[in-house]
Amino acid sequence: MIVEQGSELRARYNDVNRGVYFIGTTPPKSDTPVEKVEEIASKLLERVSDIDFDGLIVYDIQNEDSRTNKPRPFPFKSTHDPRHYSALLNQKSSRPVITYKSVVQSGAEAFNDWANEAWQHYGVKDIVLVGSPSSTNHITLPLKDAYNTLVNNQHDFFIGGVTIAERHASKGNEHERLIEKHRQGCNFFISQAIYDPQATIDMLTRYAIECKKLNLKPQRIVLTFSPCGSEKTLEFIDWLGVSVPEATSLRILNADKPLYESIRICANSLRQILDAVLPYKLPLGLNIESLTNRKEEIDGSILLYKLLRSTMENYLAKQELQSLIS
Repeated sequence: MIVEQGSELRARYNDVNRGVYFIGTTPPKSDTPVEKVEEIASKLLERVSDIDFDGLIVYDIQNEDSRTNKPRPFPFKSTHDPRHYSALLNQKSSRPVITYKSVVQSGAEAFNDWANEAWQHYGVKDIVLVGSPSSTNHITLPLKDAYNTLVNNQHDFFIGGVTIAERHASKGNEHERLIEKHRQGCNFFISQAIYDPQATIDMLTRYAIECKKLNLKPQRIVLTFSPCGSEKTLEFIDWLGVSVPEATSLRILNADKPLYESIRICANSLRQILDAVLPYKLPLGLNIESLTNRKEEIDGSILLYKLLRSTMENYLAKQELQSLIS
C-alpha cells in the first residue's frame, strides 16, 4: 500500500506558524541485496521511533567529481533507486518522504518518464530537483526545464529546490535564485548543511527583504544540519562545498569529543540564525542528517535533532506570544 502524502505535506508547509522537521538519509548502496534494503529501512525507523518528526528526505547521491579538484574522502558508490527507498520508508512510517532527483544526465522525455513512474509506481509526489554541481558539465536538461517538465506533468507534484548559502556569500544573489525558482514552480527549499551561520543569515535576510519589496509570499526554507565526529567527516563536509570557518574546524578537531563539540556548534548556529531572521517571519524548518553510516554519528544526528527541534519550537512559541501581545 502506498500512503497518500502530497496534500499532507503541503498543509504542513502552508502553516507559517509552525516549523517542519525532517530526518535526511541516503538509499543503501546498489550492491545491497533487496531484502537487506528493507531491513535497513526498518532499522532507520526504529532508531528514530522515539522522536517526533514530520517526514523523511531521501537523497540522490551523485559522484560530483567535476565540482572540485580535491580527492573525494570517501569512495563514491552508486545507490539503490531513491524512489524505491522513499516508497519503503513511506509505507513503513506512514509519513511524507521528500525524494531528491539529480537531473544532470536526463533528457526532457526521459525525465518526464521518470516522473510518471515516480508517481504511479512508487507513490513519490514530493520532489527536490538538483542541477549540475559544476558549470563546466555538459548539461542535457537545464534545471529550469526540469522544473517546467514537472509543473506541466499530468501529476500534481509538490516541488522543492536546493539553496546554498555559500553561493550567496560568493555571488550575493542566492535570494534572487530563490525567487526565480519559485516562479519556475518551487514551493519550498532545503539548504545545504550549515556550519557558517552568518552566510545563512545574510541569505535569509536578503530573501525576506526582497520578498517584502516585491510583495511576494516567502517560501518555506528547511535548514540542514549534520554532526561531525571525525577529521575524515570534516574533510567530506569540506569536499561537499560546505563552508566551515577555520576556528570552527579547529574547535571540532581539538575537542576531547569532536562529535559533541560539533553538536554544540550546530545548536549555537541555529540560535544565531533564529535570533537574526525570526523578526522577518520567514517560514522555516529543520532537516537533520548523518553524512556517514558510522553508528556514533547516526546516534549524534538523533541527539542533534532533539536539541534543534526544541530550540526552534521555543523560538516560534516566543514569536507567537509576541504577536499576541503586540
